[in-house]
This record gives sequence, C-alpha cells and structure tokens, in this order.
Amino acid sequence: MDIILALLFYRSPQVSFCDEEIKEFDTIFNAAIHGDGLIKYTSLFPKQRFLLYISMNKNVLMHGSTQKSIAEFEPRRQTLYNGKYVEAVFATKDGVWPVFYSIFNKDKLAGNFRNGCLETRSGKKFYFFSITKETYMNSPWTQGMIYFLPRESFERARKEIISFDEWISEEPVKPMAKIEVDLTDFYFMDRVSIHKAKEPVLKTWLLYKWRNLFSG
Repeated sequence: MDIILALLFYRSPQVSFCDEEIKEFDTIFNAAIHGDGLIKYTSLFPKQRFLLYISMNKNVLMHGSTQKSIAEFEPRRQTLYNGKYVEAVFATKDGVWPVFYSIFNKDKLAGNFRNGCLETRSGKKFYFFSITKETYMNSPWTQGMIYFLPRESFERARKEIISFDEWISEEPVKPMAKIEVDLTDFYFMDRVSIHKAKEPVLKTWLLYKWRNLFSG
C-alpha cells in the first residue's frame, strides 16, 4: 500500500534535527507556553523545520486557520474524511498539513479544493493538495496562524489501513500557543496541483502527481 501511495502522492519530509536545532526549538516553544502564547520566531532555522519538530516531539496537536485571534475553539458540525458528520474541534498531529489551511483564503475559492494527509499503519504519511484553475487565478494565498492545542481531550477520528491524520475533540479547546505562517512556510507550496471542479475525486488522485510533474 505504501508503494501505491508513493506513486500517487508526496511522502512526508524525512528529517533529523541537530542538537542546536533541538535546543533552540525547545527554548522558543517553552517561552511561548510560559508567556503570552504567541511564538515570536527569530530562529535562522526554517520555520518548516520548527513545525515538524514540534509535531514530532511535543504532546500537542495543530490547527491551521486564516483567523489570527482565536481564543478558544468551539465544537462545530463538520464532516470527517469518510463523510461522517461530527460536532467537534478538528486538529492534526501532522506538522505540514495544517499550514495549508493557514494560508489558503477560502474567500477566493471557486469550485472546490482537495487535500489531505494520509497515514498508513506503518506510520508513513502522504500528501496531496489540489485547487481549481479558477481558484488559482484568484490568488488565494494569504497569511494565517498555526494553533498548538493540548492533546488531552482529543481522540483519533479513525485508524484504519489508510486514514487521514484527523483528531477530534467534542469539548471546547483553548490554544497553548500560536505562530504566524505564510506561503514560504508551506513545505509543498510548489506541489499544489490543478483539477477541474466537476471531475471525480478518484481522477484527481490518479492524476495529481502527474499534473504536478508536467505543469510547466
């Protein structure tokens, strides 16, 4: 299954962190947790790596939003990747996926958008990000915020052979910290593909990587 997904989608970044990064990232995160919660990122290390480090090493989840001043997340009616309705706060353990939601201005949406972070039972993750040509022409990219949420009230939405990295909380959740991001912080900014709004999702999946590779 991992081989099939690797043919269709992009694999998660394979990273390791040096001692200097670890010390600096821990200092930045702890200062925010014990301060006002706003991460003032001044490190010379890419913010992408900071987000990956926190997602991999801290007991937190992440939520990306274009709204920059959310004091508390309230459960609301939404759909899981399988179409099931739930009333919950959504978050993810992944350090890449939520950046897309932070920088994608849905007010510029024309048609639909398709994206996801798929995780297999082996722990490997795969991503896809696709928007319509009309949305692309609307210049949908903006600045937003990544919110770090305590994990206690969350549970994995579903764990199967292949699952989206979705976590849900049926209780309100207050962020522990937050950090501003823009399109330069999105690891797969140059891997966003274009699809036709009315095409089947399966076709978008099958052609996603091919379209990206031959987009110009």
